[in-house]
Amino acid sequence: MGNAQDKPSGAEGTKTDQSTPGFRRRSRAGSTEKPRAGKGPPSKESVVNGATQGDRSRETPPDSSYLDVPAGALPPHLARLKNEGNHLFKNGQFADAVEKYSAAINGCCDAGTGSPEDLCILYSNRAACYLKDGSSTECIQDCTRALELQPFALKPLLRRAMAYESMERYRQAYVDYKTVLQIDIGVQSAHDSVHRITKQLIEQDGPEWREKLPEIPLVPMSAQQHHRQKDPSVELVQAREAKKAEARFASLKTEGNDNVRKGLFRDGLEKYSECLQIKPDDCSCFTNRAICYLRLGCFEEAKKDCDSALKLEPTNKKAFYRRALAYKGLQDYLAASSDLQEVLQLDPNVQEAEQELETVTVLLRQSLMDGAQTKPRV
Repeated sequence: MGNAQDKPSGAEGTKTDQSTPGFRRRSRAGSTEKPRAGKGPPSKESVVNGATQGDRSRETPPDSSYLDVPAGALPPHLARLKNEGNHLFKNGQFADAVEKYSAAINGCCDAGTGSPEDLCILYSNRAACYLKDGSSTECIQDCTRALELQPFALKPLLRRAMAYESMERYRQAYVDYKTVLQIDIGVQSAHDSVHRITKQLIEQDGPEWREKLPEIPLVPMSAQQHHRQKDPSVELVQAREAKKAEARFASLKTEGNDNVRKGLFRDGLEKYSECLQIKPDDCSCFTNRAICYLRLGCFEEAKKDCDSALKLEPTNKKAFYRRALAYKGLQDYLAASSDLQEVLQLDPNVQEAEQELETVTVLLRQSLMDGAQTKPRV
């Protein structure tokens, strides 16, 4: 959008995780779907080890990596709102973008966070949405708020001038355009607008039109120098670093997936661990690393990874299923049964969960019987 520093980085997207498992479903009539000719049904281990052919053929979801690009000093959750607003603005969804910018602004105000510059940009960006939607009054209000936070910020001045002009408030528009040119004489749109508005003012106010103008503020040299010397690369550097991290994450995750498919679970574990250092909140890396722990017999570690995944996505079927396998390995059959029932409640057609539940139920009964037999008589 208007602010170069506000544009979300074109960060490279992460490929769909092909190692995450797919669940083989039964038909509505209750019978298992017939496998295609030349291909056997997916094994029970497909849920643990990797994706079925159907999973790999699914369409790659839209890239949303731009949401995680740093945005000034904003906290990550507010930066995501700003980045989403930028994306919506770019796609012409101005009303939706207003909601995102408003949520980010309210978040800053409620938490007492956000530098004046960050808030200035948020107000200026929301003003750009209002301007595009023809809400000139709201645009002017937001630009004025932005200028209270960052006096002589160029873009709020330019947008307010455009809003004034659209409302035929030519005197105020002229003052703002002239102020913009004091800050940066190279803004051609301001030059064009000054010439255009001058004709309107002469026609409206006659030869003495200048005397009827509000006072044009004198932009201090410090503000002019700040604009000229301001390093526009700070946020670009942050975006570039975020893009590199995203690319590194995608590469490591792909390597981890390949290792799992080859049965190199210890190597896969290392790759997913590196992924989580870059993105500590990536749910799929926790569930994928849990696969490695399960195959290495590290059931407690697998359980912890599934716990972490479920904190991020409380209805993640794969996390419930893999945690059930971890509980089974730990011989906590009651907890395993509970997680498998949770999987079936979320999706009754998961055949692997049904089969595991039958196995775990037998083991649970056997453990209860063994316990009863070893219990000393009084």
